[in-house]
Amino acid sequence: MKKLSVCVYCGSRTGVLPDYVTQAEALGHAIAGAGWRLIYGAGDIGLMGAVARATQQAGGETFGVIPTHLVKAEVGKTDLTRFVVTENMHERKKVMFMNSNALVVMPGGAGSLDEFFEVLTWAQLQLHKKPIIILNIAQYWDPLIALIDHMIDTGFADNSLPSLFTVTKSVEETVDYIERLAV
Repeated sequence: MKKLSVCVYCGSRTGVLPDYVTQAEALGHAIAGAGWRLIYGAGDIGLMGAVARATQQAGGETFGVIPTHLVKAEVGKTDLTRFVVTENMHERKKVMFMNSNALVVMPGGAGSLDEFFEVLTWAQLQLHKKPIIILNIAQYWDPLIALIDHMIDTGFADNSLPSLFTVTKSVEETVDYIERLAV
């Protein structure tokens, strides 16, 4: 299998359910176990830190990208395989996207939504064909999926919009999906 880089968009907080952290750690272990490289926001807090530490513990390669103004707030994780500091959020998202082959959206806040909708919009505009996977841990993203359905139902999005992303319910399902695409 070819070497893949998987970008993980996720929260700088851990959320209220322990399963969010457990699944972030499982994803990090799975990324390393598959021989893939983790691309993420370079923070050492929240789900970001959990997925990166797990990837490292499993011997995986890590590539973190953080804007200068968040190095302290998100506790920039400088012991990564590659640690990049950008001038702003736009550069951060560009570097993460350009270095990845697949995009996984885990639970997170406004930043994770921003990252998801940006890559979804780019896919809709046919600017890329990278797989976008929503890892729907404990039905966290159900309201987002309902909102997308509402956008379609009310005429603000095309019926094809859901075909631009895949919803998975587990790390195993996510990894299997990425592996099938990489063959």
